[in-house]
Amino acid sequence: MEYETNIGLEAHCQLATRSKIFCGCRNEFGAGPNTQTCPVCLGLPGVLPVLNRKVFLFAIKAALALNCKISDFVKFDRKNYFYPDLPKNYQISQYDKPLSYDGYVDIDEDGKPKRIRIRRVHLEEDAGKLFHEEARGVSLVDFNRTGIPLLEVVSEPDLASPEQAYSWLGRLKAILEYLEISDCNMEEGSLRCDANISVRPKGSKELGVKAEVKNMNSFKAIKSALDYEVERQKRLLADHGKIVQETRLWDEGKGITTSMRAKEESFDYRYFPEPDLVPFVMETQEIDEIRKSLPELPQARAQRFEKVYEIPRYDAEVLTSDKKLADYFEEAAKIYDRPKLLSNWIMGEVLSQLNLRSLKLQDMGFSASSLVGLLKLIDDGTISIKIAKEILPEMIEKKQEAKAIVEARGLIQISDEASLMKVVDRVIEVNPATVEDYKKGIEKALGFLVGKVMRATEGRANPKVANKLLRERLKK
Repeated sequence: MEYETNIGLEAHCQLATRSKIFCGCRNEFGAGPNTQTCPVCLGLPGVLPVLNRKVFLFAIKAALALNCKISDFVKFDRKNYFYPDLPKNYQISQYDKPLSYDGYVDIDEDGKPKRIRIRRVHLEEDAGKLFHEEARGVSLVDFNRTGIPLLEVVSEPDLASPEQAYSWLGRLKAILEYLEISDCNMEEGSLRCDANISVRPKGSKELGVKAEVKNMNSFKAIKSALDYEVERQKRLLADHGKIVQETRLWDEGKGITTSMRAKEESFDYRYFPEPDLVPFVMETQEIDEIRKSLPELPQARAQRFEKVYEIPRYDAEVLTSDKKLADYFEEAAKIYDRPKLLSNWIMGEVLSQLNLRSLKLQDMGFSASSLVGLLKLIDDGTISIKIAKEILPEMIEKKQEAKAIVEARGLIQISDEASLMKVVDRVIEVNPATVEDYKKGIEKALGFLVGKVMRATEGRANPKVANKLLRERLKK
């Protein structure tokens, strides 16, 4: 039997405000355990929460960028559950009157747009963080994260594969980064994602029984966890087994999901209106002002890149998938008039160096003007592409400009025909078989000989001049 997959994602994004959502404690990663707490976020008796206005404005900005409708009437609710990292034994969240609803994000599917509906975008406070020390047999809790503002984005189960889920989350991350309301750092927990997965017989109208998967802390983990869970459910149905509605954890080490607990329903949380925060109504004028302040978003920027810089759609989407990367390209394009070549180098060599060092572009210290300086040395014939690729890592490591490295190491390209003619003659002399192949019309033999000239000059020969001299000599 063939099966269809349905995936819905719940993304939790920490908003980058200076203070927490309902108190004045600092919202900062990396501080000592329990050093950023107060009676409000610890839930001590007699305290009252006060909504952080910046948090609310950030949330409205995100909702509008995600094409959501803003609720006329907004209120907060208490979500009751008992866990060691939740000091109040309830979480202030939003239930039946969320901040916004009915939005969408478009993803690409086989070169065509596919609309993924967003059920709701709402605000809530984060819980603390548990640290399990197995050697001592204890668990420790850090309440610094308690009360940090969370934006929750809930999609409809419109995602038909782990690949689509990966693409949707990437689009969401890019939008939030463009809005500059979160750094979306999954390693630090500022972007987290849970997934609801179900499978059903192909053509069925009813959704299958869903399992929720948690504990995925990277894009790679999300893709791997969804791949595993989809196949697990398909195998279970194929063997006439029964899928249980439950919460499962992703085990990165073993590459499997494991059962954690039965899946809760909304009534298990005993939601009721938060009595210490009054409901309120958003003014239309204020919403319109926020809408006008929205920056150019990834998809719009990609379309502009494609049109203005005349680069392929794929290049434009890769470059605009990260705001810093898009800014880097545009900064370079202002001083270099070959955008396609620029795009090739950024997507190829620059990103390769970033991945090799596990760095972000802004942390690498390699400016757009430095890259342009390297490319101009290629354009004017000072160095070859091969030499340029060799010195790029040195430029990054030593924070030096290309011209300085080339001069210090004597890497200037050899374009003098008299100097290269001796090398060409020697290459022809020691490769008679290849010379005969060329005379028989095998054109690739010439490329082999050019490569030999390049190797003999340690990559410094101008390949165009070498090619020209070889053709002239071989004609004789």
